[in-house]
Amino acid sequence: MSDSVLEVEGVETCYGLSQVLFGLSLSIKPGEMVTLMGRNGMGKTTTVRSIMGLTPARAGSIRFLGAEIRGLPPYKVAQLGIGLVPEGRQIFPNLSVRENLLATAVARGAGGWTLARVHDLFPRLNERADSMGNQLSGGEQQMLAVGRALMTNPRLLILDEATEGLAPLIRAEIWRCLARLKDSGLAILVIDKNVGALTRVADRHFLIERGRVVWSGASAELAAAPDVQHRYLGV
Repeated sequence: MSDSVLEVEGVETCYGLSQVLFGLSLSIKPGEMVTLMGRNGMGKTTTVRSIMGLTPARAGSIRFLGAEIRGLPPYKVAQLGIGLVPEGRQIFPNLSVRENLLATAVARGAGGWTLARVHDLFPRLNERADSMGNQLSGGEQQMLAVGRALMTNPRLLILDEATEGLAPLIRAEIWRCLARLKDSGLAILVIDKNVGALTRVADRHFLIERGRVVWSGASAELAAAPDVQHRYLGV
């Protein structure tokens, strides 16, 4: 039995005849925050889409809680306990904040995520509960996207471009909330470009280039390797 929440091994994914992922592997342990970083167009979102079944991998293994999920439809992957905060947020514009949160709600026993618990994490969502999704600022929409994913009571939370396009104060709030989620024991996979924030809150990092993992290591190792950051992240 694997001790990882998620194990991706040797995954290859294509869009038509164009191959994007070439034997990509990564793993996430319980309670761990892991990042996937790289320049634009290197395969980060395709990795997320492969995990979620949105762009099915043609080869390799994707195991969640020890069970193979490659080949499952996206709704099955979500039902098993992977919550996605997608790039671009994709909240429901014509539903209220409250309706957005309740639309995905799944009960998984005592101690799970509820409206009250999401409001505790993001008080602003309580204040804007009756506002429509398209009336929110970018930061509020991102909080809502995170809250909506949490309402599925996931065992693993995936955030694609966690703070892209957000004001510095909002970015800082998102990082604080992710640190709280990590402290609660939730396993998290984050895609973002903010190396400084990520090395402060995440445990391990996978750097990707042209669909392959080219470097992996702990936060202290990445922080101490400016040459690696420059070569693969352009920092």
